[in-house]
Amino acid sequence: MNEIEQTLLDKANILVEALPYIRKFYGKTFVIKYGGAAQKDPFLKDAFAQDIVLLNFIGIKPIVVHGGGPKITELMKRLGKEPIFLHGHRVTDKETMEIVEMVLGGVINKEIVQLINAHGGKAVGLTGKDAGLLRTTKKLLKINNEEIDLGFVGEVEKVCVEVLETLQDKGFIPVVAPIGFDKHGQSYNINADTVASAIAVAVKAEKLILLTDVKGITDDNNDLVSTLKMQEALKLIEQQIITGGMIPKVYACLNALQGDVKKTHIIDGRIPHSLLLEIFTQRGVGTEVVR
Repeated sequence: MNEIEQTLLDKANILVEALPYIRKFYGKTFVIKYGGAAQKDPFLKDAFAQDIVLLNFIGIKPIVVHGGGPKITELMKRLGKEPIFLHGHRVTDKETMEIVEMVLGGVINKEIVQLINAHGGKAVGLTGKDAGLLRTTKKLLKINNEEIDLGFVGEVEKVCVEVLETLQDKGFIPVVAPIGFDKHGQSYNINADTVASAIAVAVKAEKLILLTDVKGITDDNNDLVSTLKMQEALKLIEQQIITGGMIPKVYACLNALQGDVKKTHIIDGRIPHSLLLEIFTQRGVGTEVVR
């Protein structure tokens, strides 16, 4: 067998390896939180959009939820407003909320929609305010019995599943910016991992997948943990092996699993086509958190 024939055979073997997963996941919904390097690097952005379109074409129904913290911070500073964070949460006053809506609902959301559509998909951009998608309550942060006011920072109270299912039934790919509203019509900034988890539970997703800028969850030797059970994850948080920004991602996975999402994944978005590698190969490229 010559080199060209071997290359073609390798490609065929990749497709054969993917076949059982394609069959298993046909018609299922995956909720994918998109952020980090994959949202900034032009090559990774293109690879992500291709992955989403491919999933859609083979019968998987993706819902994309995105963040955009760095761009919000960048615009705030350009406008002369210094960002304030408390315990990892952005303090969001009225002016900051207006900036959040401009960046998340306008710039970033439409860029992702355009990227997916440029690769042949049919993406539709939404915020939680569209068709009442994300009903929200004010987030109350309690630290050492002290209640901290973060301003217009919210948590999801209810997801209007109908709007997402209507789009999916027509072959559209929902792209959701994490902005919600309360019963008075007030807008709220919501953590994107939290939104992705809440949507995954509401639509009874097969998978929740969170893209990050690390290789996944690591143990105390900094080795990647390929599979992690819920109780093991809580123990790693208690032992302070899982720390910082990984904690809300792990809790997003745990909440999704408790809400009957089949499986959750935290994967390295710095790897091109990491979505396909995680879903369609035996080894994967991150950590799966399971019941």
